[in-house]
Amino acid sequence: MTELKISDDFTIEDIHKIREYNYERRKGMTFEERKTDIEKGAKLGLERIEQLRKEKALTPMAQ
Repeated sequence: MTELKISDDFTIEDIHKIREYNYERRKGMTFEERKTDIEKGAKLGLERIEQLRKEKALTPMAQ
């Protein structure tokens, strides 16, 4: 699996694709390499959440 392709609707099938993709990518890694990879992804996710929160705070609420 070279590239992860997720549908716009994000279905249960997409979750299975993500799990398979991560398994294939990490199957030859040591524990420390896997841990570092997971922490890197989590950090990116948290940064994206913070960015979205800031954007939401700047957007005036529609009434």
